[in-house]
Amino acid sequence: MRSVEGGRHPGWGTANRIIPLGDSYLELVSVIDEREARASQFGRWVAAGETPTGRAIGWAVRPDDLDATAAQLGLEISRGSRARLSGERIEWLTAGIDMAARRPWLPFFIAWADTATFPGTTATPHAAVTRLEIEGDPDELSAWLGEHALPIDVKPGNAGITAVLLDGPRGALRLGGYAE
Repeated sequence: MRSVEGGRHPGWGTANRIIPLGDSYLELVSVIDEREARASQFGRWVAAGETPTGRAIGWAVRPDDLDATAAQLGLEISRGSRARLSGERIEWLTAGIDMAARRPWLPFFIAWADTATFPGTTATPHAAVTRLEIEGDPDELSAWLGEHALPIDVKPGNAGITAVLLDGPRGALRLGGYAE
């Protein structure tokens, strides 16, 4: 698997690289402007989660209807954008980042303004996410997600994502050891 340059998140103090997986993706995010990150909730979340070896600090879900999900959970919708290296601007809407930052077993919700700019899109995905292992409050996560068919295993605890399981041409891969 290879990552591709994502871009800078204006106003957040962060930038990313993307590992496209077709219908999903892994996003590698780091702080690139500490002052700007301190002034941004997302930037503070990324800064607090940075380690020398990296670890999963959060996850996102694309609901069928972001407006309905946000209304049901009483969440505010925020806009985000960044420029690709080509200069093309991509935009998205999110809800629940503040809760996900405080309660790492909860995902935030995201919707792409133009589905053609979805970062996971690739002609030949090299792997697919098969399961997330999560430590958290199973009841709270169930209420947060509602009915779903997401491949997640939840155990009681506070760590959030403890492993991401992938399947690719060379077999299964477990990105894990995140619990502290």
